[in-house]
Amino acid sequence: MNDGTSFLGEGWRRLAGRSLWASAVKSLAVVAGVVAALLRFLIGRDWPIGAVVAVCAAAAMLVVAAVVAYDVARLRTTRWRLTPERLELRSGITVRQHRSIPLDRVRSVNLRADPVARVFGLTVVKVGTGEHAAEGTELVLDPLSRHEAESLRRTLLRQDERPASGDGPLAELRWSWIRYAPLSLWSFTGAALVLGALYKALDWFGAKRFATEAADGLWDWVTARPLVAVPLILAANLAVGVLGAVLLFAESWGRYRLEREPGRLRLHRGLLTTRSLTLEERRLRGVEISEPLLLRLGGGARVMTIATGLGKADEHETEDAAALAPPLPRALAWSLATKIAALPTAPPPAAPRADAALATPPPSPLRADAFGRTGMSAATGPAGRAPRHAAPADAPWPATRASGPGTPGRHGTTGRDASAGAAAERRGAGAGGLWTDGLETGGLETGALETAGLETGGLETGGLGMGALVPHPAAARRRRIVRALVTVAVLAAAAGLASWLLPWQWSRAAVWAIPALALPFGMWLAVESARSLGHALGRRYLVVRRGAVVRSTIALDRGGVSGWTITESYLQRRAGLLTVSAATAAGKGHYDVVDVDRGDGLELAARAVPGLLEPFLVRERK
Repeated sequence: MNDGTSFLGEGWRRLAGRSLWASAVKSLAVVAGVVAALLRFLIGRDWPIGAVVAVCAAAAMLVVAAVVAYDVARLRTTRWRLTPERLELRSGITVRQHRSIPLDRVRSVNLRADPVARVFGLTVVKVGTGEHAAEGTELVLDPLSRHEAESLRRTLLRQDERPASGDGPLAELRWSWIRYAPLSLWSFTGAALVLGALYKALDWFGAKRFATEAADGLWDWVTARPLVAVPLILAANLAVGVLGAVLLFAESWGRYRLEREPGRLRLHRGLLTTRSLTLEERRLRGVEISEPLLLRLGGGARVMTIATGLGKADEHETEDAAALAPPLPRALAWSLATKIAALPTAPPPAAPRADAALATPPPSPLRADAFGRTGMSAATGPAGRAPRHAAPADAPWPATRASGPGTPGRHGTTGRDASAGAAAERRGAGAGGLWTDGLETGGLETGALETAGLETGGLETGGLGMGALVPHPAAARRRRIVRALVTVAVLAAAAGLASWLLPWQWSRAAVWAIPALALPFGMWLAVESARSLGHALGRRYLVVRRGAVVRSTIALDRGGVSGWTITESYLQRRAGLLTVSAATAAGKGHYDVVDVDRGDGLELAARAVPGLLEPFLVRERK
C-alpha cells in the first residue's frame, strides 16, 4: 500500500486498471435498454425465437465491447502525477487537456464509491480548490484504488503535519432518526415517481397499450366510486412514499459519521454508495438550521454548512452537498450547529479603528456603540422610533439615512470586490456585543436555545453569540395576511370557473374545498411566517431567521460579509420596510433580512461590518 508520500517524484501514473471490469459491469444497464428496444422491434415481425435471442446476444456483446474499448482508450490517454508543488492531470481522447492544481490551493478532497466500484476496490477522487464550483473546476481522478485514494487524500491535506485530534466524533448515526425520514415530500411524491418509472419501462418493452388500458380502468373505477377509491389511492400513495423515504434515508445516511481532523471536518455516509467529504474549517462562513414544515411539526431539524467553494450535489445525488447531518431531533441539531459555529475559521474579528466612522462626535459619558458614538436612532422608521438594537433612548442619537449609490430606492447596492474581501474580513465585526434588549424570541423555542447552550448574552468564544431575536414590525405581518387573502380570492374565482365547466356533479362541489381549506391554512401560514421573522447580532455572527414552510435560522460570520444590497419595493416603502441582503462568497451568495424596519435594517448593516456601509450613510443630529 502506498503511504501517500511515495506519490511524490514518481512521475506520471496511470489510473486503476480494474476500471475495465467495473465499466463492463456498469454497461449491463445500457445492455438492458438496448435488448428491450430490440425485443420490441423484432417480436412484431414474426422472427423465430432463436434468431431473436442471437440478435439480442450479439447486440449485448457489442455494447459491452464498445464501453470497454472506450474505457481502454480513456485509461491509455489519462495520466496524473503529484509533485512537491502541484497535482497534475493529463486527459482527453480527441481533445487533450493538461490541468494542474497548486498544493497550497487544495481545499477539499471528496471520495465516492458506488456499489460496483466498491466490489472492485475503486474510488473516485475529486480535488477542489475552494472556488465557487462551476463545471470543470474540480480535478477528478476516476478511478483510483481505495488505498491510493486514501493515501492521496492524506497527502494533499497534509494530515501528517499535525497529530490527529483525540476527541470523539461530532456526530454519529442513530437509527432512531429514521423516524424523521417520512416527514418530507418524498412521502407524497414517491408513488407518482414509481408509477412514472413503471410506465416508462412498459413503454420500452412495447407494453404501452397494457399500461394505457390499466390507467383507463383505474380512472373509470375512481369516477364510479370516488368515496372509496380516493382514500384507498391516497393511502397506497402514502405507504409507497413512506417506504421509499425510509429506504432513501438508509442508503444516503447509513454509516454516517461527522468527525473533526486537524483543521478540517470530515463527513462519511452512504450504505451502498459510500461518500466522504473533507472540508477545511477556514472555508466555513456560518451554519444554517433548516426546519421544513413536516419535519418541524415532528420535532426535527437539519444542519447545513455555509462554506466557500462548496458546489451543488451531482445529478445522481439526492442530498444537498452542504448537509452536515441527516434529519435529527431539534435539540441535537442546535447542539451540533453550536459546535460547528465554535470552530475557528477566519482570524478573529478586531475592534474597528478610531477613524472607521465618519464625523465621530466628541466623547460622551454615555455608553459608546461600535462606531465610537453614543448611539444612533432611525428617524427614517415609522414614527421615528429608535431601533431595537439601540442603547437607551434618552441618549443624544444622530439620525441615520442612506445617500449616494446605496440609497434604498427600488434597489440599492453597496459592497466590495474580491480584492477588498481580505481587508474587510480583517476588519471583521466590532466589539459591539448583542443587539437585543430582552424582547420576545419571536417564536424561537427557548428550550432549544438552552439545550444548545445559547443563553442570553451568547457564548463568549465561538458560538452563535445570540440572545433573543429581534422581531420584525407589525407591518410585516399585515403584508403576509394581505397576500394570503388575495391568494384565497384567486382560488375562489378559479373554483367558481371550474365548477361551471366540470361535467361531474361530485367534482363541482369538491373544487370548492380548495379555497375553503386554503383560507385557514393561508392565514396560519401568514402568521407563522411573520412569527418566524427575526434577527440578532452577536460578537461573531449575524443571525437571521425566516420562513414558514421551510424555516431557516442562519448564523453568518460577520467577517465573511463582502457587501450589502438594500431592496425596497413600492409596497415596502409605504409600510416603512426594506430587505437587507448580506453578500458573501459562501453558500447561496446572499442572505436576506426580509421586511425589517427601515431604520433597524440600515442600523443592522452599518454595525454588522463597521465601516463598510458608512460611505453611503448620512447621519443627522436631532
